[in-house]
Amino acid sequence: MRRHSVQLTHDSALLPWLGANFWSRTGGPLMWRSYDPVTVREELSVLREHGLNMTRSFFYWPDFHPEPHRVDEELCARFGDFLDAHTELGMGTVPTFIVGHMSGENWDPAWRGDRDLYEDVWLLGRQAWFVSQMTRRFKDHPAVTGWLITNEMPGYGRVYQVDPPSSDVVTAWAQFMCDAVRAAGGTQPVSLGDGAWGIEVTGRDNGFSLRQTAEYVDFVGPHVYRSDTDRTRQHYRAAFECELAAVTGQPVVLEEFGLSTDTVSAGAAGVYYRQTLHNSLLGGASGWMAWNNTDYDALWDQSPYDHHPFEMHFGVTDALGRPKPPLLELASFAATLKAVDFPNCRRCDADAALVVPAFLERGYPYSRPADRPLIFSSLHQAYVSAHAADLPVGLTREADGIAPDALLYLLPATRQLTTRGRRTLEERARAGATVYLSFCSGEYPTTRGPWFHGLDGLFGVEQQLTYGVAEPIEDEVLEMTFTEDFGPLAAGEVLRFAVAGNEDSRAYLPVVPAGARVVAVDAHGRPALLVHELGAGRTVLATYPLEHMAARTARVNPEATHRLYAALAQLAGARRPVTTGMPEVAADVLEHEDGRRFVWLVSQSAEETRVRPDCGGRQLRDVDSGEAVAEVRLAPYGVRVLRLG
Repeated sequence: MRRHSVQLTHDSALLPWLGANFWSRTGGPLMWRSYDPVTVREELSVLREHGLNMTRSFFYWPDFHPEPHRVDEELCARFGDFLDAHTELGMGTVPTFIVGHMSGENWDPAWRGDRDLYEDVWLLGRQAWFVSQMTRRFKDHPAVTGWLITNEMPGYGRVYQVDPPSSDVVTAWAQFMCDAVRAAGGTQPVSLGDGAWGIEVTGRDNGFSLRQTAEYVDFVGPHVYRSDTDRTRQHYRAAFECELAAVTGQPVVLEEFGLSTDTVSAGAAGVYYRQTLHNSLLGGASGWMAWNNTDYDALWDQSPYDHHPFEMHFGVTDALGRPKPPLLELASFAATLKAVDFPNCRRCDADAALVVPAFLERGYPYSRPADRPLIFSSLHQAYVSAHAADLPVGLTREADGIAPDALLYLLPATRQLTTRGRRTLEERARAGATVYLSFCSGEYPTTRGPWFHGLDGLFGVEQQLTYGVAEPIEDEVLEMTFTEDFGPLAAGEVLRFAVAGNEDSRAYLPVVPAGARVVAVDAHGRPALLVHELGAGRTVLATYPLEHMAARTARVNPEATHRLYAALAQLAGARRPVTTGMPEVAADVLEHEDGRRFVWLVSQSAEETRVRPDCGGRQLRDVDSGEAVAEVRLAPYGVRVLRLG
């Protein structure tokens, strides 16, 4: 199946976007009041010297729009100089219009009052007017390479956790704002700046639906800051959210990511940038904007830094303009993009599909929003395990109809499917595919067990559940012993999994085979993995919530699920173009339109590693010299890109 790999296109030469969100160290959000053109040029020059080609810039709304029918012309002139500074350096910028939220604080124009940003018609008109005014002023400047409507509007327009607006209202607001850009003559790519925090990505309904706003925007821009209890999962967080954000098939730009060096060491900051940049590229991102360009030590007594002091040190340079490890990683990444001619590359196709249940994004009657975090976390962990198995996976959404062209379908810790989805999976198996599902009881006591029909017939078992009662897993470690050869897993081999979950989800599925054969048992002799031949294909059932247990365990990766996925791939005939033999080092492939293929090797090991990748008889070569490479040395959490001969 084709994995998402859509590049942003425009008549600008400044593609792909690789840059930073920009506030000058002279003022942060208030920089336009004390604008210093010399300092700004120094700040931009450092970014350009390290391979960055653009910034994201901000019209601080209270300052640029001081009265309902007036923009501040002096600040506009300063912004014009800011654009000129970009042109002088061969850089571009993406201006952001409605900037009322920034770094942990909200600011309103003095005239807003308590008017609602989405539903008050007069205020809606004032926003659209401001957007059109700024577009008319700057649309023809060569430095403007795109537009963003807001900065993280879900946290500004209304606090979505308390009083979320409806998606219909938000979509209408988005239409008015984007139409204002186009009506004013803006032809550059436009998006919302909302962070892609809506239901299709996070499972939380904040009113911003990627599906509903797709016809008005040209790209999707995730803002990724969420943390984890496992370092490998953390390193794949942005990549996974980029995969989910590709739901509309539009280009995905990692619009914000980063960290404060008040919260991590300098070395760990560099590692996080390296991992996030490369893994998100392999996850379908086609642009990157780090948060942010500089530190703000001199602004310690200015909001928001006085009450969010860690926000002073998200910069890729320090307060004196010196590069920090994140900027060095951005420079290295820029060199990689150039070396492989990234705009003309795409991800290799995948034979394996990770199935996203419709319940992540659909509010079916009497279904619980509280079920969605389990779906997200199980999918995220499965995504990590697939990478540890060197198994390329694409996402297929049940809500869109499960893709017909995969050989292996993975349903990790899946409790909820629609009738249509379940029937489709059976059809895929009968047509020759392998369908794998691991049982999950759910994290809430209401309607425990599978929320789909015909589990018995699909998997060739008779389940032995008792109504309303979860069957607890009493062992601290699940030992899955294979009773016959299963791909590369030999009879007698044991896989061990850490057991986790709450009183509802820490549960297994008791079954009796009824057509399926047991290929692995637990320590008590109960079926743990069963295979059911079905038509030209098969289904595979794990009676334990493997991915959910791992997702709820700290510092668990690499864990044994990757070995199961590798065996499933062999059983299904799903290709793994390059394998490393080490779960700590993941391999993936990008294909250039001229036929060249590039292999990424990404290490999740804290130690230096050496690997001899298996490329199916093909030779790996250094991208620059063309010299043959048999053994690859990777620094701790290192990345190496090679050409596949």
